[in-house]
Amino acid sequence: QLQASGGGLVQAGDSLRLSCTASGRPFRNYSMGWFRQAPGKEREFVATIDWSGKKYADSVKGRFTISRDNAESTVYLQMNSLKPEDTAVYYCAQKGSPVWAFGSPPNSWGPGTQVTVSS
Repeated sequence: QLQASGGGLVQAGDSLRLSCTASGRPFRNYSMGWFRQAPGKEREFVATIDWSGKKYADSVKGRFTISRDNAESTVYLQMNSLKPEDTAVYYCAQKGSPVWAFGSPPNSWGPGTQVTVSS
């Protein structure tokens, strides 16, 4: 089970940190990721973190940082220099393997948290 938090309403240029806590699995053995879905658009990849490292969508590289605390079973998404186009519902996701092959779907989704960036 995944539970995300940290969303909110901010202005362009501001920062937010999303958190997602997992329960029920040996957290350190699984890959974690963040996806987002803007109004009227399909859900899209944002970032993943696994045993091979970190991957980012081109649209967030240099602005967003994914990290994890295995002791706390939590994954974070630090979002800096936010833009109005970052407005979306952000979903935490988990892959049931140590490495997440790019493009493969997650095994579990969190309920999502709204991020709204005003211009």
